Amino acid sequence: MKRVRIHAGNVGLVFKSGDYKRVITSGTHWLGFNETVAKYSLTTAFNAPKALEILLEDQALANMLHVVNVEDNQIVLVYTYNNFKQVLTAGQYTFWNTLVDYKFVTVDLSKIEITENISKSLYTNMQLRQYIRAFEVAAYEKAIMIVDDKFDKILDHGTYHFWRNNQTIKIAKADLRQLQLEVSGQELLTKDKAAVRINFYAQYKVVDIETALMQNKDYEKQLYTSLQLALRAYVGAYTLDELLEQKDQIAKAVLEDVKAQASKLGVNVLHAGMRDVILPGDMKDIMNQVLIAQKKAQANVITRREETASTRSLLNTAKLMEDNSMLFKLKEMEYVEKIADKIGEITVAGNGNVIEQLKDIFSVNK
Repeated sequence: MKRVRIHAGNVGLVFKSGDYKRVITSGTHWLGFNETVAKYSLTTAFNAPKALEILLEDQALANMLHVVNVEDNQIVLVYTYNNFKQVLTAGQYTFWNTLVDYKFVTVDLSKIEITENISKSLYTNMQLRQYIRAFEVAAYEKAIMIVDDKFDKILDHGTYHFWRNNQTIKIAKADLRQLQLEVSGQELLTKDKAAVRINFYAQYKVVDIETALMQNKDYEKQLYTSLQLALRAYVGAYTLDELLEQKDQIAKAVLEDVKAQASKLGVNVLHAGMRDVILPGDMKDIMNQVLIAQKKAQANVITRREETASTRSLLNTAKLMEDNSMLFKLKEMEYVEKIADKIGEITVAGNGNVIEQLKDIFSVNK
């Protein structure tokens, strides 16, 4: 006989000639002939020295153990005192249940949705993040979720987490803000065969994300082509002068024509406009000459109008002075004053009758 002491927080497994016999807990125990003891801490996982199935035949030992079986396509999250500890993959594990408070959460990796009660703060944990895939949809976006090449659902803005497995997940996003599409540098012929280059734009919003992304490929390119063709058709129906005069009306007509086509793309076209109509160099010179000639003609008309008004004003003034001698003298004095302003010095020479001569000049009654 020999005495063995098991300290608190430990247990011992007694073997005789290599065969398991019993479990002993804290305290002093006596071992028989050829018996040995293997000591284990109750605070760590239990690694069975023999086949676990043989050990579990002892009900006393079985009652002291958590036996966790993890199947393929499963993981188990281990918590101690409600704090995450580790991840268990496929296999069999045993933990002592007498001292430490364990909790086990089994995760089915054959599905993609995270339905288990797991704190989101663990999604980035070093041990767990290898089993999780994340997708982010910005605040101004919506997305469609495609699982194994099949449409699954529409995702609003936010961050989404899914279990990582053999299923493929694709996220296609669409910007829901008001967007602008530029149709730049379009070389077009007018009805009178004038070559022009036009810069056109359209503002639009995606209103049906499933139609835009699932039923159409490259909806932006298709919208661009629709605008381009509509613009070409309308420009070709107008002469150059009509195009320059009615470009706003043409833009409205293009907008209305494209709206119906855009709705099939899941898009609503809000506004369209013709930014520039650029003429080739020789045509630009001709248009400038026409403009100069028009402005010269307008300037001549204005000059003639002003000359006529000035002459009419002089005629009216002459008639007034003819009827009123005092007004005539005042006009004379006004001109004498203007002349005097230009003269720095006056030298008077004569026969001594200068005063009389001045009186005669400024006398009202000659």
